[in-house]
Amino acid sequence: MQLQVMNSPFTEEQVELLNRLLSTLTESQKAWLSGYLAAPHVVSSTDAPFQGVPGAELLSQAAGQSKPKEATVLFGSQTGNAQALAEKLSEKLKGRGFEVTTSAMSDFKPNNLKKVHNLFIVVSTHGEGDPPDNALSFHEFLHGRRAPQLKDLQFSVLALGDSSYEFFCQTGKEFDKRLEELGGKRLYPRFDCDVDFEEAAAEWTEGVLSSLAETESASLSNGSDQLVPQAAGAAAVQTEVVYSRANPFKAEVLENINLNGRGSNKETRHLELLLEGSNLEYEPGDSLGVYPQNDPELVDQVIEAMKWNPGELVPVNKQQETQPLREALLTHYEITPLTKPVLEKVAEISESEELKKLVAAGREEIRAYIDGRDLLDVITDFNLQGVSAETLVPALRKMAPRLYSIASSLKANPEEVHLTIGAVRYNANGRDRKGVCSIQCAERLQPGDHLPVFIQRNKNFRLPDNPDTPVIMVGPGTGVAPFRSFLQEREEMAAQGKTWMFFGDQHFRTDFLYQTEWQQWLKKGVLTKMDVAFSRDTEEKVYVQHRMLEKSAELYQWLEEGAFFYVCGDKNNMARDVHETLIQLIEREGNMSRAQAEAYLADMQKQKRYQRDVY
Repeated sequence: MQLQVMNSPFTEEQVELLNRLLSTLTESQKAWLSGYLAAPHVVSSTDAPFQGVPGAELLSQAAGQSKPKEATVLFGSQTGNAQALAEKLSEKLKGRGFEVTTSAMSDFKPNNLKKVHNLFIVVSTHGEGDPPDNALSFHEFLHGRRAPQLKDLQFSVLALGDSSYEFFCQTGKEFDKRLEELGGKRLYPRFDCDVDFEEAAAEWTEGVLSSLAETESASLSNGSDQLVPQAAGAAAVQTEVVYSRANPFKAEVLENINLNGRGSNKETRHLELLLEGSNLEYEPGDSLGVYPQNDPELVDQVIEAMKWNPGELVPVNKQQETQPLREALLTHYEITPLTKPVLEKVAEISESEELKKLVAAGREEIRAYIDGRDLLDVITDFNLQGVSAETLVPALRKMAPRLYSIASSLKANPEEVHLTIGAVRYNANGRDRKGVCSIQCAERLQPGDHLPVFIQRNKNFRLPDNPDTPVIMVGPGTGVAPFRSFLQEREEMAAQGKTWMFFGDQHFRTDFLYQTEWQQWLKKGVLTKMDVAFSRDTEEKVYVQHRMLEKSAELYQWLEEGAFFYVCGDKNNMARDVHETLIQLIEREGNMSRAQAEAYLADMQKQKRYQRDVY
């Protein structure tokens, strides 16, 4: 247990002295000290803290002799989750007397690694097992020949991922393995977190802190974050509600508009939500997390297929709080996306030999099965009707929030947040399928309704600090969302830097999202240039990367002038093609070799001039 300066009447220096003394006391000494401090002669305002208390001399000696404790927290984060968790760990370490270095992996000098004694890595896995952009260089260094031996290092890794992907938490696993290969000692086991990472991350953090207490002469023992309660008579501090991922704010829907024209193959919703009373703030580049509800029709089909009682109480968290089954399936559990861990759990509790064979068959077979299928498919394919709700429901994955790039500037729209969401509909395995959140927004969400939301910081996708810096933005389809936010912000700031937008979609007539806004910004000069590509309007499909190549000389000149280059949208095709196109035009216009062009782009990433928000 440990005294925190924020909830005590002591100064920071006094708190440090108190904690150093308390870590040396036995339980009986602590009990005696509690009684002593409660005595009237101690409460006098003229008494110095612990005046006359046995051990006070030890306190001052310890303060003079103790060397500062050091820790390094490195994060690799694409959307901001890993960074937020790393910063939380850093604050807890600082509260326990550590001098903490917290850094993105891309900003950390790898040669300093051999000077580090306590290293904590928080890293997500991007795409199919790849490191996030700001972890690439450090990951490459650590797995290269220049990586030093780390025999004096103790470390722990928190890995974030999504079990619906084949290479779940792959980057964290690779860091964990490599640090051990280099001689590091694992201070606390690696935790692999799924999309509902909060509880696991909190457990890992406490485990790290407890392990440090056992190996360092630190002033921490297992227990709560608070040792000494506030002094008797101290005024209670009232704190306002803080809305977060764990405690989302229910935002009222102000507008819900279809941006596509009649006859379009797409449906793109523009949502405007009211944040009044939430104290939530965001910056251009941040995302909004939305907790959706499952399709009521699908929930009812699952309940009917299993012949369950919709009013039966089932647990919804580790504290064994319960809700009626139908409500739990609507709001607390995923029933649309399937994952390998869910299939494995269901196989364990079912009597289906076919399901057990599928799970035992291997990764590729499982991946092929879950593609385009949901819980109802598993129920009907493997005859799970005999499994009770009490048994099956806890095996499901908790409902994960969906993250959407924010499409508005808070300066331009006080107490509001706007989203651009493409409705997902497709047919697979003989049934029509719907995206969980996107179709809730498209079909069941009306103005006046409420959505549980939170702000997801993304410090890896930010406008330049200098508003005079040129900006190039590539955002086809819904990838245009953050750039609407960028331009609203630049307009409010009266930024003088040039801006260039590349936008693409299927048809000019029906799919030119926010067309009038771009035209107004072009007229005002907020937007300097705009190039568009509508792939279905020409005999040969034309995409944004083709427009980039057409303007390669001018685009390269902007880069040479220090322009920031941003990409938002599909990671599997568009972002990869844009990346390759960038290398090609740098190679051509800069008269460079392929290797030199790649190094040029890598240097842009290091300078944070090449940023991506891809999904």
